[in-house]
Amino acid sequence: MNREEKKNIIDSISVKLKEGNSIYFTKIHGLDSVQTASLRRLCFEGGVSLLVVKNRLLRKAMEGQKDKDFSDFFDLLKENTSLMISESSKAPAKIIKDFLEKNGTETPLLKGAHIDNEIYLGHEKLDLLSNLKSREELIGDVLGLLQSPIKNLVSALSSGSNNLTGLLKTLADNNEGLKKITKEEAPVAEEAPVAE
Repeated sequence: MNREEKKNIIDSISVKLKEGNSIYFTKIHGLDSVQTASLRRLCFEGGVSLLVVKNRLLRKAMEGQKDKDFSDFFDLLKENTSLMISESSKAPAKIIKDFLEKNGTETPLLKGAHIDNEIYLGHEKLDLLSNLKSREELIGDVLGLLQSPIKNLVSALSSGSNNLTGLLKTLADNNEGLKKITKEEAPVAEEAPVAE
């Protein structure tokens, strides 16, 4: 590979690192051709881009990033490294987890992940990452929580509109009755004699 080809590869990786919201660093070395094809198919179906890259070229692409800091991942660039890049924060983690369960293999192995400028290191973070909610899911949850009391109030008011009208009428009638009693029929309290 000549210098120009290396530069093109580094530039291509740099663009993917810059544009990717969720970047997983994995080890897939050790899978046979059938397993590799199965993993690639799962990634394609899940909207995840799977790239096998040379560590040296990946490091150069990572060092060239201005908006993202990948320095914590430099120590992970040993053996073979594959990138799984996705718009969804949990899609690559779910693919890895499902693949491991179905195939009973030790790979793919999660080395680390860079998600929305947060850093996750180590395979033990896989469960956490597979349960992450996307920004859209979190916004939906918050909106649902905010709408719930409003919906309950509107529902109570609309279902009890007849009751509310009756209640207001009863209160008004009682209020008029109370006014009559206090003005016309209210008993006068006797004054207690004052001790001399």
